[in-house]
Amino acid sequence: MSIFGRIKDAILGTAHAAPAPAPTAQTLAPAPAAPVHREPVDMEPILDKMVADKGQHLDWRHSIVDLLKALDMDSSLDKRKELATELGYSGALDGSAEMNIWLHKHVMARLSGEGVKTPA
Repeated sequence: MSIFGRIKDAILGTAHAAPAPAPTAQTLAPAPAAPVHREPVDMEPILDKMVADKGQHLDWRHSIVDLLKALDMDSSLDKRKELATELGYSGALDGSAEMNIWLHKHVMARLSGEGVKTPA
């Protein structure tokens, strides 16, 4: 799974997952696809609780390193390089402030497009 996919899954958790019912004769026949509308999941209270549970000060709203730490993910330079490559970063993969700011901005924007309400 991609690093971004793991970030999204860590935030969404099982908010959208429900166990599939056992198949019956009626459910085995194909049904027309219905559009699925879901309310966005607000990441702010989720991340704030994760950070509070850790008892650390993590500025996940502004720092990609702290966001990854809040989600119990590897925040090493190697993982951030991998995430940068995955998201299409074209600058130097050197862990610079520029790279980290770009990563945070793009992770938040992409989360927003994936049904996650991000902080303003």
